[in-house]
Amino acid sequence: MENINNKLMLSRQKLTSLPFRKIAPNIVTMLALCAGVTSIRYSIQEDWVKAVFCIFIAAFFDGLDGRVARMLKGSTKFGAELDSLSDFVSFGVAPAILLYQWSLFDLPKFGWFFCLLMSIGMAMRLARFNTMLDEEPQPEYWNHFFVGVPAPAAAALAMMPVMISFDFPELTVVRSHAFCATLLVLVSFLMVSRIPTFSTKKLKVPTYMFMPMMLIVALFASFIITQPWLTLGIMVVLYALSIPVGVVVFWREKARFEAE
Repeated sequence: MENINNKLMLSRQKLTSLPFRKIAPNIVTMLALCAGVTSIRYSIQEDWVKAVFCIFIAAFFDGLDGRVARMLKGSTKFGAELDSLSDFVSFGVAPAILLYQWSLFDLPKFGWFFCLLMSIGMAMRLARFNTMLDEEPQPEYWNHFFVGVPAPAAAALAMMPVMISFDFPELTVVRSHAFCATLLVLVSFLMVSRIPTFSTKKLKVPTYMFMPMMLIVALFASFIITQPWLTLGIMVVLYALSIPVGVVVFWREKARFEAE
């Protein structure tokens, strides 16, 4: 009888209280969502620098919430669903509205269509990601790759012309309807595609590369302080160039795995 009472007390505690380690990741996710929604506000006000900055803040918190959940062992199904909704707003809706306000608002009839395409592509990507969690584990050669372009990277690719314009306002071609519309179509395709792209989640750095890597990080920090938008723009361009390289490396890894 005493054991039954103890079990009832424990069940009541679970219903009336929640450990902070399970709440902390959700707080970080909410911060990412707030940053994404704030970006929409700045896009409407045509404050482009703050709009782009808020999306990068959302990307920072998006990368942090998963690590906090794993560190505190506070992963929950609620947190996973909240993270997907936050990603949709921050990296699907906010960049689309930014590009619409910045360039495509005066494209007759079709400007809004390309922004819708970006948001729909993000929703489809996140839905596929959530369903893949319930499927069988991917083969070993997928460990260092994503399926398609992940949400924060897609948002960064979509914002690339805006960042370029901050340091090179004379490059009016990056603000043209044709360039921005083509870019949104390409980014939407990359999100929903099964093209393998590099992932650093399980990347291991050899010990002899530790010091050179620290020097690279210090160099990056100095550039991001002195020339933030140029540095971020170059990083986005390099990421775009890494996509075809990732495909080649993936097929080599797959062929080696199947041969073994």
